[in-house]
Amino acid sequence: MNQIKLGLPKGSLQEPTFDIFKKAGYRIRLGDRSYFPSIDDTEIECLLIRAQEMGRYVEDGVLDAGITGQDWIKEYDSDVTEITELLYARGGFVPVRWVTAVPDDSEITDISQLEGKRIATELVNYSKSYFEKKGITAKFEFSWGATEAKPPRLADAIVDVTVSGSSLRANNLRIIDTILQSTTVLVMNRKAYEDTWKREKVEKISLLLQGALNAEFKVGLKMNLPAEKLEEIASLLPSLHNPTISHLKEKNWLALEVVIDEEKVRELIPVLKKAGAEDIIEYPLNKVIY
Repeated sequence: MNQIKLGLPKGSLQEPTFDIFKKAGYRIRLGDRSYFPSIDDTEIECLLIRAQEMGRYVEDGVLDAGITGQDWIKEYDSDVTEITELLYARGGFVPVRWVTAVPDDSEITDISQLEGKRIATELVNYSKSYFEKKGITAKFEFSWGATEAKPPRLADAIVDVTVSGSSLRANNLRIIDTILQSTTVLVMNRKAYEDTWKREKVEKISLLLQGALNAEFKVGLKMNLPAEKLEEIASLLPSLHNPTISHLKEKNWLALEVVIDEEKVRELIPVLKKAGAEDIIEYPLNKVIY
C-alpha cells in the first residue's frame, strides 16, 4: 500500500494544526506521551516533531512531508519544496513576526546601535545573517527559552517571535525592528515530490487544509424571498461569487444561498429582513474551495 510519512509540529503549532486537520476532514488522535498520532487515513503515517527540526527531517527524507514555520526553514536553510502557505500560527490566523526588542529604558532606538552588543534569540543563524547584511556585527547567543527575561542583565537586546507584541510589553520591552514575518508552511522532500503518487497525495491534503482555512471566517447564509425583491436583496450581498438562486414550489418565491464574511452577518441580517427576505438561516462552514 502506498503511504506518505507526514510530520506534524509538536509545541505551539500542535493544537491549531490538529484543529485545521479536523476541519479538513481528518481525525487525528494522540495518546499520552506518544509521538505517533493516529489518523483516519491509511495512506498517511504521522510523526510528531518539533517545528524547529521539521525541515531537516524532510530534507533528509526521513519524512516525505511536514508542517512547520517558514522561519525554521530559513533558520536552517532547509532544502525542501514548499507546497503551500497555511495562514495560521500559534497566535491565530495571522503571520508571526520575529522582532528585535530592547528594554523600555534603553537608549537604543535603532538596530545600528547594537554593534558589538549581546543579543539573545532562538533564531540565531537568520538573525546573524540579517544583521550582517545591515553591516552590524553583534554577539548572538542561543536562548533556550524565557527570552523576554534576558535583558538587560543577560543580553542587551533580544530577537523573539510575537504576534501582537503584548508579551514583550508585559516584560517592559519595546520593538525597534522586524527582521522576519513567517507563516506556517507545508513542505515536501524533493525526491518524494518527484514521486507522482506522493506529490498528488500531499497536494490533496494541501487543498483540503486550504479549504478549511478559507472557511475559518466565512459562513453560509440561506433565505427565501419574493421574486420581485431579488435584485434589491442580491445587491446587498457581498458574496464570494454570484449567489445561488433556486425556485420554490410556492409561486413567485425564490431561495437564495450565499457565502459571506462572518463579521458582516450581524449587520446584514436585519437589513435583509427589512428588504423582504424571510426564513434566514446562518450556518458554519468547514471548507471553502476556490
